[in-house]
Amino acid sequence: MGTEILRTFDLSLAIASLKRGEPVIFPTETVYGLGAPIFNEHAVKRVFEIKGRPQDNPLIAHIASLEEARLLSDSLGAAFYTLAEHFWPGPLAIIVKRRIEVPLIVSAGHPTIAIRMPLHTTARRLIEGVGEPLVAPSANLSGRPSPTRLQDALEDLDGKVNYAIDGGECDVGIESTVISLFHPAPTLLRPGKITKEAIEEVLQQKVEMPLPSGPVLSPGMKYRHYAPRAPIRLVFRKEDIRGPYIQPTAKSFYAELREADRMGASEIQIYCDSAATQDEGLMNRLLRAAGQIV
Repeated sequence: MGTEILRTFDLSLAIASLKRGEPVIFPTETVYGLGAPIFNEHAVKRVFEIKGRPQDNPLIAHIASLEEARLLSDSLGAAFYTLAEHFWPGPLAIIVKRRIEVPLIVSAGHPTIAIRMPLHTTARRLIEGVGEPLVAPSANLSGRPSPTRLQDALEDLDGKVNYAIDGGECDVGIESTVISLFHPAPTLLRPGKITKEAIEEVLQQKVEMPLPSGPVLSPGMKYRHYAPRAPIRLVFRKEDIRGPYIQPTAKSFYAELREADRMGASEIQIYCDSAATQDEGLMNRLLRAAGQIV
């Protein structure tokens, strides 16, 4: 039996499913997420099972209010509230020390929790309806390109969940920026639309980069991610292009990878122009998809 598609005006079936501990596909401004209530450990485990996601890859908690953040951490300091004031709701996840009530599986056994408040109103209405934060990794099979349209999510997960909410195409198109406040100094663990420079300006201090040997506190730091079936060839000079190619933006990148796979491409050639190379979040995804960062 296939997944039933729901419209955004009536979330009652999706809310009821989540309250029963049954994961649901829903839209955010970044990518489509596979949601489960964070304090239902069985439901969280189902998310890992449905995606085929390694359990040492932590999840992000999605909230609808700052009050819900306080359910997840007793260590929300001044920097947390400053970032929340400037960037929430929006594509920024903030890592802090987690409360003991948060299941260990959410944070892959680490003493931390990544929290974000999505900008997408449907996502926040869903969280409010459930009454607790939702974990919500991308709604795809682990390692595949993230879904920015419902059809992309269903390509991987149709029939694996009961309900999926159709919120149209995602506005941002790549996953959230992840900043750690658990490190001795603010540390950028995953680039995204919100830049390191913007965070530094708001915090009025330097943002560090993680050590390669440090703990994996954020999704997107371990394993090959975002990869299509066909191998990727990155091209940085127009004269090196051979045949058809993709010239992606952050919003279009994942959808274009999936379209190339649907067309049966034997190789996906991507031209990285100056706009792409200057977009740190997009280049991170391009390099990971091409297997140049693992």
